[in-house]
Amino acid sequence: MNISDLYLKSVKQRFLQYKSLGEKAMAQIDDDQLNIQLNEESNSISTIIKHLHGNMMSRWTDFLTSDGEKPWRERDGEFENDLTDRVILMERWEEGWTCLFTTLDKLGPDDLTSTVYIRNQEHTVLDAIQRQLAHYAYHVGQIVFLSKALSRHRWQSLSIPKGQSKSFIP
Repeated sequence: MNISDLYLKSVKQRFLQYKSLGEKAMAQIDDDQLNIQLNEESNSISTIIKHLHGNMMSRWTDFLTSDGEKPWRERDGEFENDLTDRVILMERWEEGWTCLFTTLDKLGPDDLTSTVYIRNQEHTVLDAIQRQLAHYAYHVGQIVFLSKALSRHRWQSLSIPKGQSKSFIP
């Protein structure tokens, strides 16, 4: 396996890891907590999901052939805290991730050095993927933070629980 194949495999695994992390965090909160904003300037989990969905659909649809900022995207609307139904939120979550993984599965090693555009700015495919990986990790981190804060005493660690680090040291 060459380095390009290894990169594509690795990046898919990282995206899957962030998707799973977000899902495990959201599973620990009640439906009504999805729309809680810590203050007027912060986003709720549902708003973050709406934004991720819009971004994923825009960036990964026709990834190699059209600008990643599609004319049909309504980015400002993604930040309205108006979607309260968990089922619909999770459908959008899945639709966005499916769009991403479908596109990644079609990419080959030779595509990584190809040029794509995001907001009329030129990127290599590799750079565009890295840009989105960082963006999604940032927002999944917000989802985890909010879920942990909102679940309070019910929170189950998503990694190594406090006080158990030493059991992993050889």
